[in-house]
Amino acid sequence: MTTTTSTDDTAGRGTLSSAEASEHAAAITALANTAGSAVLGGADTVRMAAVALLCQGHLLLEDVPGVGKTRLARSLAAAVGGEHRRVQFTPDLLPADLTGVNVFNQASGAFDFQPGPIFANVVVADEINRAAPKTQAALLEVMEERLVTVDGVRYVAPDPFLIVATQNPVEFDGTYPLPEAQLDRFLMRLSLGYPDEAAEIAIMRRRGLPDPDDLRPAADAAGLERLRAAGERVHVGDAVYAYIRAVADATRNHPRLRLGLSPRATAALAHAARHLALALGRPYVIPEDVERLAAPVWAHRLVLTPEAQVGGANPADLLSEVLRQVPAPQPEAVVGG
Repeated sequence: MTTTTSTDDTAGRGTLSSAEASEHAAAITALANTAGSAVLGGADTVRMAAVALLCQGHLLLEDVPGVGKTRLARSLAAAVGGEHRRVQFTPDLLPADLTGVNVFNQASGAFDFQPGPIFANVVVADEINRAAPKTQAALLEVMEERLVTVDGVRYVAPDPFLIVATQNPVEFDGTYPLPEAQLDRFLMRLSLGYPDEAAEIAIMRRRGLPDPDDLRPAADAAGLERLRAAGERVHVGDAVYAYIRAVADATRNHPRLRLGLSPRATAALAHAARHLALALGRPYVIPEDVERLAAPVWAHRLVLTPEAQVGGANPADLLSEVLRQVPAPQPEAVVGG
């Protein structure tokens, strides 16, 4: 894949220098290390979670019970000095249980708004697929616009704001699968996986893990805003944009995919790639960033055809197949374009 023209997508914001990128990478590493210090294993997952936080995206942690999903969410909140709330999603959970409700105040003769648990910096939606679709849908507005509407009045979610939803991939009884529109609201789907031998033995011995509530913040709201602004200055060349679009287009025409990647998905990956490159100390995005983010950002947005489902196909495997078929741009086109 080649490019003939170059459009600097950081025009008006100033190009990020290598020295600046290294400085910001150190800050992101400190943030990830702080959050990761209370979670055994999954260092790459913690870094991706930190990238999602910087992108103001949301996380879907799909893993078996007991591997530390809730602990990771609490650690992220502590690392940025924020408040976390955990909501256990059940079939009888109502939308108002999340968003809040207006309560009549007899003293003032008016209704007072009592905010729900959604008004926290990190909200853990535990076993999100156990709640009814109506309750799941109550998250759509705040996930997209960071606003909550109750009785016609809009309330602003705090900053930073991150929803970490969990679901068990092997248990389906009594669950309501998330619709495609809601899956598309999650920037990434991640998995901690089982810890290695040393980490699991450490868990059994109850050694080496501080409580997330005891962690000292590695960044505040102003620091996060500086990192976000720096991420927006990371250069994405025309050839990389074309590469992202070519991969997305291949999924839209794949015979075993009923639903390919949307423009929201391509924009999300380009946004995440900027911040991943910054986290790795680079002022520009390379094709490897796209390939590294493809499964976390894109796999959960793909919908298989019925025939592919019956045949046991996996969206992540099909995505890997597409990435092998679409040629990546040459290094000179990436850095120079």
